[in-house]
Amino acid sequence: MDQKLVDFFKSLDRSFFIDNEFKEHAYLDRPLPIGYEQTISQPSLVLKMTDRLALDKTCRVLEIGTGSGYQTVILAEFSGEVYTVERIRELAESARKKLEQLGYTNICYLIDDGSAGWEEHAPYDRIIVTAAAEIIPETLVNQLGAGGIMIVPVGPRRMQQLKLIARDLKGELHIDTIGEVAFVEMKGKYGWTD
Repeated sequence: MDQKLVDFFKSLDRSFFIDNEFKEHAYLDRPLPIGYEQTISQPSLVLKMTDRLALDKTCRVLEIGTGSGYQTVILAEFSGEVYTVERIRELAESARKKLEQLGYTNICYLIDDGSAGWEEHAPYDRIIVTAAAEIIPETLVNQLGAGGIMIVPVGPRRMQQLKLIARDLKGELHIDTIGEVAFVEMKGKYGWTD
């Protein structure tokens, strides 16, 4: 695992991204509710997913599900540009305030249906999806550039497989399973509808 990533991760105050009665549990290695039926992900999983993205400062990253901004700040620290999409206005605005307070200027924000991605700025070098898709979302795969990596939880509600999708330089896709996870459902046109 990348030591700079681990060091930054250890220095990051997770409680800064939690505004409710669960703030006191910020240092537990588990997901916590952040309101609106959403969660802040388990820290060890955030670290694992970020490490598997193999970020560098040349990367343009699409994040689906800004949530609290916890994952976003890590992406912003280790990549060139982050484009983050959140469908819940209150979460998006709260995360943006926090990230601006921390001084990050390499993040672009969109309040919209994340299942559709952010085609205007595609292709992306990396895509990370922090909500579960029923199937691999073709709309997002189509926004992944050559040499790109996408991480997305895929499968039924309650338990999914975390998929790593790599597009080689010829444009061919290679899909690996990283492990089992449990994420909230991705809502929207290309996500869960009910």
